[in-house]
Amino acid sequence: MDYRIEKDTLGEMKVAADKYWGAQTQRSKQNFPIGAENMPEEVIEGFAILKKSAAMANKDLGLLEEEKAQAIAYAADQILAGELVEHFPLVVWQTGSGTQSNMNVNEVIAFVGNEWLKDRNSQLTLHPNDDVNKSQSSNDTYPTAMHVGAVLKLEDTVLPALRTLKQTFKEKMEAFEDIVKIGRTHLQDATPLTLGQEISGWHRMLEKTEAMISNSLSYIKELAIGGTAVGTGLNAHPEFSERVCAKINEYTGKEFISAPNKFHALTSHDELVYAHGALKALAADLMKIANDVRWLASGPRCGIGEIDIPANEPGSSIMPGKVNPTQSEAVTMVAAQVMGNDATIGFAASQGNFELNVFKPVIAYNFIQSAQLLADSMLSFDERCAKGLEPNYENIEKNLKDSLMLVTALNPHIGYENAAKIAKKAFAENTTLKQAAVDSGLLTADQFDEYIDPKEMTYPK
Repeated sequence: MDYRIEKDTLGEMKVAADKYWGAQTQRSKQNFPIGAENMPEEVIEGFAILKKSAAMANKDLGLLEEEKAQAIAYAADQILAGELVEHFPLVVWQTGSGTQSNMNVNEVIAFVGNEWLKDRNSQLTLHPNDDVNKSQSSNDTYPTAMHVGAVLKLEDTVLPALRTLKQTFKEKMEAFEDIVKIGRTHLQDATPLTLGQEISGWHRMLEKTEAMISNSLSYIKELAIGGTAVGTGLNAHPEFSERVCAKINEYTGKEFISAPNKFHALTSHDELVYAHGALKALAADLMKIANDVRWLASGPRCGIGEIDIPANEPGSSIMPGKVNPTQSEAVTMVAAQVMGNDATIGFAASQGNFELNVFKPVIAYNFIQSAQLLADSMLSFDERCAKGLEPNYENIEKNLKDSLMLVTALNPHIGYENAAKIAKKAFAENTTLKQAAVDSGLLTADQFDEYIDPKEMTYPK
C-alpha cells in the first residue's frame, strides 16, 4: 500500500496515501481498535460548521488571513456536502474529550484546504492546530459540535417525523369520532368511548412530547465555544465566541448563543440529559401507542380485532397466512433502545470531574442514535401502519354489546350496589345485561333501553 509520512509532536506516522488525515488521526485509529461505532456524521458536520464559522470569525478579528479562512471554509463545505466521509474513520471509544476527532477534522480540513491553496498558487499553507484550530480547544469545540449536531437532528429530523405521525392521528381521530367501542382499563372491560377519542389520546401524547423537545432546544442552543481549555477563554479573542455563534446561525438558520458560563459548558452536559429525557418521553409514548395498536389489531379471529392494520409481509416461516404487527414491534424495540441510551447518557453526564467531562463521545453517540431511530421509526410506522389503520366494525359492535361495564350507566338510577348485582348475575348466568336487569326485578326492559345508550356514555352528562 502506498503511504506518506505525516508528523506530529510525537514523531512520524505512516498514513495511507489516499487518505486526507494526519498523524494524530492515524495514532487514534491504531490506538483504539474498539468496536465498530464510528463518530456520528452529525458530530462531524457540527465540527465542519464550527470550523468554518471560527475561521470567518478569526478573519473578521484580524487573526487569520482571508485566503486561509476561505480555504478552511472550502474544505468545511466539502465535508458538509458529504464528499469526505471516508476520511473520518475514528470510533466513539477514544479520548473522552473527543480530542482525536477534533484533530481528525482539523487535519482533513488542513489537507483539503492546502490543496485548494495550491491550485491558486498561494504561498500560504494551513496548519491543523495553528490555523484550523485557532482560538479553540477540543474541550470547547467537541461540546459545541455535539450541540450543533443535536439541534440540527432534533429540529430537522425528529420534529418533522413526529409532526407527520401526529397529523395522521389527527385525521384518524376525526374520521372515527362517531365509532363507539368498549374502553379498557387494567386490560379489563371498561365504559365506552369512541375510537376517535382513543386515538385522540395518542395525538395528544405527540403534541406534548413535541412541546417538551422544542422546550429543551433552548438549552442545547447554548454553545461552549470560546471557553477553550478550561473555560477561561485562554488564547481566544474576547469577541470570538459571540462572533462564532453569529456565523453558525448564518450558516444553519438556527439561533445558537454563546453559553453564559463556559466552566459549566465544558464540564456539564445536563442540557443533553434534559433533551434526551424528552426523547425518552417520546419513546415511552410510542411504546404505548404501538402496543395499543397491536393489541387492538390482535387476532384475526382469536384476539381483540377491533382495528385492521396493513399486512406488509408474511409473518411466519411455518404458519401459512399469518400476518404480524411488525411495525409496532419495530417501534417498541426502538423505544427499548432509547431507554437504554438514556441510562447511558445520564450516567456519562454525571461523570464530569473538575473542569471537564470526559464522556462526551458516548453521550453524543447515544443521543444521535436515539434521535435517528425515533425519527425513522415514526415515519415507517406512519407510512406502513398508521395511515392504513381502519376500524373492524363487526368486532367493535360485538365487543361493545358483550361488555358488562355498560352497567355503569345504571348507577345514577338504581345505585352502585344494585348495578353490581345485575353485572354479576349476567356474568354468572351468561346472559345479557338487559336480561339480567329484567330478571332481577330492578328495571323494566324499557327502562334499561332508556338508561343505557353507549353513545351517550362517551361524554359527560
